[in-house]
Amino acid sequence: MSIVNEIERLLSDYREWLKDKTSVRDVNGSWAEITTPYLDRHNDSLQIYARRENGGFILSDDSYTIHDLETSGCSLNTQKRQDLLKMTLNGFGVKLNQEALEVQASPENFPLRKHNLIQAMLAVNDLFYLAKPMVESLFYEDVVAWLDASEVRYIPKVKFTGTSGYDHLFDFVIPKSKKQPERVVQAINRPSRDNAESFIYKWNDTRDVRPADSKAYAVLNDMEQPISGGVLDAFKSYAIQPVAWSTRAEISTEFAA
Repeated sequence: MSIVNEIERLLSDYREWLKDKTSVRDVNGSWAEITTPYLDRHNDSLQIYARRENGGFILSDDSYTIHDLETSGCSLNTQKRQDLLKMTLNGFGVKLNQEALEVQASPENFPLRKHNLIQAMLAVNDLFYLAKPMVESLFYEDVVAWLDASEVRYIPKVKFTGTSGYDHLFDFVIPKSKKQPERVVQAINRPSRDNAESFIYKWNDTRDVRPADSKAYAVLNDMEQPISGGVLDAFKSYAIQPVAWSTRAEISTEFAA
């Protein structure tokens, strides 16, 4: 089986899994509750809510994402974190309505808008969740500081449209140089199986629309706990180079080139 056929089969399996594991129920006659197969850090299925408005739909997380972070001790009340929150949401076309994440959808773009809202919930949760209260900075901020200190030229929060038609947000893109091709970099605070699979899927969906020699890197936070071999092997199997935060110095020259 060719690599193209194998990837097509895997993408087909993913779409079937998404369909089979999604359920809908009525809430008070005006809202529909959509339960998705995507899991939060509590291993609970993410849920979003939809209601009709002006011939289209409003999709909302009903404030779950931000309330969950706040009850876990992660406050978003600093200007720096608010700016980072808004930048992340803007990348998915998601708006903040008080503390609820919301998007507007038409019947034609409903699947895409639903996808964007779910991805925004996952991104905000992973971006801001602090494993221990004494952690002083966000992992994303640490990666930014490292790239700046290493004099790496990068573009933050870049959105590419994949072959599926879905948009995918990547943390950093290092443009092509005379010595290196385009490099797409994702900072992953919690290198879990779910987060690994999410990055693998969006990179595989995107790589065919990027230059043929583009490279992908996953910068993994290993300061709280070791990275499992399964996660590392998964990235390598799909030609994504894992970079443990503790060994980031080894890749600095390649990124800066």
